[in-house]
Amino acid sequence: MSGINKAILLVAGLALAACSDARWDDTNAGNGGTGIGGGSTADPSSPAYFREAIGDRVLFLVDQSSISPEAQGILDGQARWLTANPAYVVTIEGHADERGTREYNLALGARRANSAREYLISQGVAASRIQTVSYGKERPIEICSEQSCYNKNRRAVTVLAGGAVS
Repeated sequence: MSGINKAILLVAGLALAACSDARWDDTNAGNGGTGIGGGSTADPSSPAYFREAIGDRVLFLVDQSSISPEAQGILDGQARWLTANPAYVVTIEGHADERGTREYNLALGARRANSAREYLISQGVAASRIQTVSYGKERPIEICSEQSCYNKNRRAVTVLAGGAVS
């Protein structure tokens, strides 16, 4: 097979892969979306326990980045868990639904992640243990143009990582 044919085949394969309907599912990403080994949900110091019993995500209203009372409860639990497990650092991922421009949703995702970060800091978690990133509307967990999908995509997800805290 000539070099040109190989290149055409490669480009065609990449184009097909880009067209897939694969959505970003941070509930099943690798090891439960934690970024590290899951452990057992029966072990209160495990990432699996954090994700399942405490909750790794908070949801937001349309065009909002303020922390709701329900989100406060989840973040309070996260703060207690992080205080009891100081070897973990976190990245809070901010997300938005599909409505609005890419730029707007990246900014909204950043505000959501920062709101969750500031809340955890206010509850005693060291700022040096928390990073943020915004994915805007680029990683939906539900793909449809209905309110039920939009509700799940407007979120901030706390992703655990092990390692030394600087």
